Amino acid sequence: MTAVPGGGRRQRGLVISLLLILIISFGSLFATLLAGWSPKLGLDLAGGTQVVLTPANGAKVPKSQLNEAVTIIRNRVDGLGVSGAIVEVQGNQIVVQVPGVKNGRQILAELVTTAQLLFRPVECFANPYTKPTGKVKPGNPQNLPNCASASLLTSTNLQVTPNQNLAAGYSYNTNIPVDTQFDRYPSTPPKFDNPLKSVLLPGLPSAGTGRYVMFPAVMTGQAVASASVAQDATGAWVVNCTLTPTGSARWDQVTKLYFHEFMGIELDGVVQSAPLIYPTQTTWSSFGGQVSISGNLTQSDANALATALQYGSLPVKLTPLNYQVISPTLGHAALVAGLGAGLAGLLLVMLYVLFYYRLLGLVVLTGLAVTGAILWALIAALGQTSAAPSFDLAGVTGLIVSIGITVDSYIVYFERLKDETRSGRSVRTSLDRGFASAWRTVLAADTVSLLAAVLLYFLAIGSVRGFAFFLGLSTLLDIIVTWFFTRPAVTLLGRNDTLTSMRGIGVARGLAVTTGAPA
Repeated sequence: MTAVPGGGRRQRGLVISLLLILIISFGSLFATLLAGWSPKLGLDLAGGTQVVLTPANGAKVPKSQLNEAVTIIRNRVDGLGVSGAIVEVQGNQIVVQVPGVKNGRQILAELVTTAQLLFRPVECFANPYTKPTGKVKPGNPQNLPNCASASLLTSTNLQVTPNQNLAAGYSYNTNIPVDTQFDRYPSTPPKFDNPLKSVLLPGLPSAGTGRYVMFPAVMTGQAVASASVAQDATGAWVVNCTLTPTGSARWDQVTKLYFHEFMGIELDGVVQSAPLIYPTQTTWSSFGGQVSISGNLTQSDANALATALQYGSLPVKLTPLNYQVISPTLGHAALVAGLGAGLAGLLLVMLYVLFYYRLLGLVVLTGLAVTGAILWALIAALGQTSAAPSFDLAGVTGLIVSIGITVDSYIVYFERLKDETRSGRSVRTSLDRGFASAWRTVLAADTVSLLAAVLLYFLAIGSVRGFAFFLGLSTLLDIIVTWFFTRPAVTLLGRNDTLTSMRGIGVARGLAVTTGAPA
């Protein structure tokens, strides 16, 4: 036996490659477990809420509008702190799945808000609606009268006075009477909520206010670039907004016109807030694109308002077609059955490779453990983001299918080694040639599988995308593990004379070679 030039460096490279992938795989697994991360379970495993939304009155709308609605709803989900939600277009409908959420009806009510976000100057205040008795008929909310002059919320009547000595920083005339002529007028129904007309709308129930008579809208929610919730120096909840360049210019025009008057912010036929414009200033000045909304807001009200301002309104009216609260029981039973079948199949595969390939079978078992550790760490880490689909039964199926792909890679390599040894070469001299031949086959097969998974992911809808994602992820991982783990592990075993010629379980015995003696 002659020494191979550079053999020591190559040996060290193989050992380093093997140690690195073992450290990375099991280290990342330990890190995710220590961090308490776990996969983001899908609706069928975690349970939750599913609603199918369809355009109002069965209208056919462009795919671009549905895609825009999906983006807005998905952003609203993230803004509400709900993780793992799936929002996607299926035909002319939008399917929203929120795993693990029990109060899904309340959350989805905020997500599918379809009315346009509008900024309307407030004309006057009105009492809650009182249904008339006797011969008096209810008023027509489509034809509202003008507010009485004494009830007008003009700057002249409000008499806003900045005052640093007051907690609010200002005072105003709170004795302006509510206009009682609107008592017999119902609030404006959503279908008659026209941005170009005056409306009569209620405020948030938590605000404890009556109703607002408001002028036509002067701005829409498209003027808002971003919004966030904070507390001011007094501990009151406020919503801080950054406007778009166009919205900033328009806002300055509007606020200059309605300085020291109320500006109502309407969403879905409800006045979310009606703050005074610059009540702590004696003269108007440019907002510079930054707006702070305050005024008796609770934390939940502020969050809802910020979400509406941040993510805008849907471009199309959507109505729930059906609504389901899904229990995880059925999915859990299917998962247990599927995992049981998968583990049983995996156990049979392990017994087979150990019996058939002897010591090389341990490479397969260790490689599967490495792959499993990395997959768990990746899926758990992705579960902390919105970058990957939820881990559902389809994803489990994709991973089970990938086990066969992974084991095939080992078998291809081992069978190529057999072919080389049958042609008269020793195990040692067969290693490089066998891997070079096997690598081309493994790379071609995994590339085809990966391309199929990518195409399926982008062309399919629903849970099929989850199957494609996790199948593609495990297939890509198989390529990495084959090069950085299988190649060095088998090479190091095959170059060890003792392990190669070991009676009964040696590498040579696993390859059905009569002698494991190196050349």
